[in-house]
Amino acid sequence: MHPIATVTAVAAARAADRVSPAAAARLTLPLFMSSRPRRPVRPHERAVHEQARRSSIRVRGRDLAVFEWGQGADTVLLAHGWRGRAAQFAPIVRELRAEGFRLVAFDAPANGDSEGRRTDIRDWLAAMEALQSRHGRFHTIVGHSFGSLAALTAAREGVTTGGVVAIAGMSSARYLVDAFGERVGLGSASRDALGRSFARRVRQPSASTAADDAAAVWRRFDVAELPLPAEVPLLVVHDRGDREVSVSEAERVHAAHGERSRYVLSSGSGHTRVLGADATLDAVVAFTTGGLAAVDAAGLGSRDTVAG
Repeated sequence: MHPIATVTAVAAARAADRVSPAAAARLTLPLFMSSRPRRPVRPHERAVHEQARRSSIRVRGRDLAVFEWGQGADTVLLAHGWRGRAAQFAPIVRELRAEGFRLVAFDAPANGDSEGRRTDIRDWLAAMEALQSRHGRFHTIVGHSFGSLAALTAAREGVTTGGVVAIAGMSSARYLVDAFGERVGLGSASRDALGRSFARRVRQPSASTAADDAAAVWRRFDVAELPLPAEVPLLVVHDRGDREVSVSEAERVHAAHGERSRYVLSSGSGHTRVLGADATLDAVVAFTTGGLAAVDAAGLGSRDTVAG
């Protein structure tokens, strides 16, 4: 969305917030669901992006760009975040390809090189299911930001994997709604109305009322309330200074998984650069090559929730 149009829409939503939460939500929802502007490939990502083997998958009526690196027998799936793209994982691709893994990633609809103007979490879930049909069980799934919420949900709902890495992720869809509403300047009533509108968009067919929509969506997309299967270990990585997703969200995800989760904090990398931080790369390589035991042996992760 054009910056001027965004400023105008935000101003209108704030004005509506004072008189009609429903109107404020109606004006805010298109902003919340927008994945524009598309993120370009950065210079430090260009080489890895161009080295990829390219293909596509058909997901919910649209063709998505798919990228592969390496030739290993074990496949690691990478899931980018909102307004992201597969090339953001360039540092992790370099590290894990050197360890002998095959890396697979996709650009979600309306992101990166994929077609489309709109998208939501259902596209991420469908893409991961389609890639599992192509590649079989994933050795590990690595998700960043919104992609980590999708990865954790997919692994709980049937996409099989030996472990999940959640980098700079949130614990629930409700957090996304509330955090966005606060940035726009909406009060609690308007944020609730925005949540109900979002829930109607992504609800499962079994829900029959607005209340059912919201309750079902909040529960389905809450990875602390509905954690990973008991046999799937988890690595949580977050930067202390992340301004997009509070570090408390990482603590909530980690705490919900108990002894089968390890928690790594970086400093000075923020929300996006954390993907290339030394702490992140060391932990991801250890977890992917040796599981929780390797993370422990390297002294990289905590079993306990770490206060900010």
